[in-house]
Amino acid sequence: MTREEAIKLLHAYADGELDPAASLEMEARLAADPALRSAHERLRGLSRAIRQGTDYHPAPPGLRERLAGSMTASKRTEKSRAWLPIAAIGAAALLILALAAVLLRPADDERLLNDVLASHARATLGQRMIDVASSDQHTVKPWLSARLPFSPPVADYAAQGYELAGARADYAGGRPLAVLVYRRRKHTLEVFVAPGADAAPRAYSRDGLNMASFAQGGMQYWLVSDISREELDGLARLLRGA
Repeated sequence: MTREEAIKLLHAYADGELDPAASLEMEARLAADPALRSAHERLRGLSRAIRQGTDYHPAPPGLRERLAGSMTASKRTEKSRAWLPIAAIGAAALLILALAAVLLRPADDERLLNDVLASHARATLGQRMIDVASSDQHTVKPWLSARLPFSPPVADYAAQGYELAGARADYAGGRPLAVLVYRRRKHTLEVFVAPGADAAPRAYSRDGLNMASFAQGGMQYWLVSDISREELDGLARLLRGA
């Protein structure tokens, strides 16, 4: 995807309208282009401001009666009465289409989950899962803090069987994330971290991967691995306990 193509598709990407392949290409372009990334952030900010700041004014209670009363009997011809059912059907069809567009659009958390999975696939296929290789949290945390607009919590759980192998900075869901990489036997576990409101734990399974998410202490966490559900939840409990 060229930069010009990415600019044209920026609005569609922000609205979650691109297919998975195009979304992956767009994420790669955003990660490599700070100016395009800034434009995307401004677009998301504008969208949030519109949703949160728009004023809604209900119609006065007597408006319907006044409109009905303004129609005189002489203007209610057979022709206008014949068109009323057709207009009503057309309005109903438009309403159904509008509701379907809203209901069928993926929710924000579902889009973010897809973005996290796409980031995992991108790192796995590109063999770029770790940018800073270290089990020392005092090495990993400053490295991430220098490259992200937030400072993620970092801990090693080697004593519990989850050894910190390193981390990378990534980009998903229209925002930067820290990705902590843990090893358990021959398995790799990725922990995506970004600022967010507290939320209850959730569990997912998709494409042969087990996933878990939760939020606490002002941070959101997404765990991704091919390890068993029980062992993935074990790391999630350690992170929540910390």
